[in-house]
Amino acid sequence: MEGVLLGFGVVLVIVAVGFVAAALLPGKAVAMQAGLGPAVYYVTNPALMFLLLAETDLGAVLGVYAPVALLTALAAGAVYALGSVWVLRRGAPHAAVGAMASSYVNAGNIGLPIALYAVGSSAPVVSVLIAQLLVVAPVYLSIFAWCAPRPAGAEVADAVPLWRTVLRSIGNPVTIATLGGAGLSLSGWKPPEVVWTPIEMLGHASIPLLLMMFGMSMYGQRPFTQRSLLPDLVWASFVKLAIMPVAAWAVARFAFGLQGIELLGVVVMAALPTAQNVFLFSSQFRMPSTLARDVSFLSSVLSLPAVLLAVLLLG
Repeated sequence: MEGVLLGFGVVLVIVAVGFVAAALLPGKAVAMQAGLGPAVYYVTNPALMFLLLAETDLGAVLGVYAPVALLTALAAGAVYALGSVWVLRRGAPHAAVGAMASSYVNAGNIGLPIALYAVGSSAPVVSVLIAQLLVVAPVYLSIFAWCAPRPAGAEVADAVPLWRTVLRSIGNPVTIATLGGAGLSLSGWKPPEVVWTPIEMLGHASIPLLLMMFGMSMYGQRPFTQRSLLPDLVWASFVKLAIMPVAAWAVARFAFGLQGIELLGVVVMAALPTAQNVFLFSSQFRMPSTLARDVSFLSSVLSLPAVLLAVLLLG
């Protein structure tokens, strides 16, 4: 319990630093985010992923943790989509965005400190990142490309081919660094210290920078402005913070026989809030991005009680 509180406390303090910085320096906040964004995307976050994968036992992760993460994400997304289409009577764009928002967790910048403090291992985080980067994200991006509304006057022939959309989702700096770190882990070779130490320094800078940027982005926002999406927001948040952790527990416990701290790690990862990447992806495809933004915000607020409940029940 103390580890979870410490992990969330670290996250909240750094987010608060970003929020206060944006409030005190409103004229510079946009410039700071614009400068930090590319640095994190192209340098520090890939370095972190490379570092995590290179230091992870891929046999254990790919054999158990990654399949659990994939099955859990599939179950949560399917449950949301069924409720969205059959009960809320939403179309494909709303159902697709809500499904991704209810099953795509913020493992990169929130999951890592929580896992390290609560579980003492980065294996659950790495498994989720592998599953999301290499499988879940390309699948949802393909769905977005299929059901995204086309601009007025656009021809079908002008649309980006599906294979190119999937390739673009995989061929980004984070995924490439993930594959590079996995290759290094499999080879058993470690670079010399003069190379490895700078990678560690850059990777360790990624999480605080990401959290600070998230805090800056929250300043001045007015969530829940689109009242018509309130049922979707409630349903997606319930699936994300209640159904997904239960699905993770069931899959890990009964399908893979996990117990103790390993089982707790899987459930805690499933109880994390929605990743901000969902908002980014949905915006790029002109999908209902407001839903993704609001689910990310609400799940970020409510994830602490969900994680604490998981620790009380399984810890």
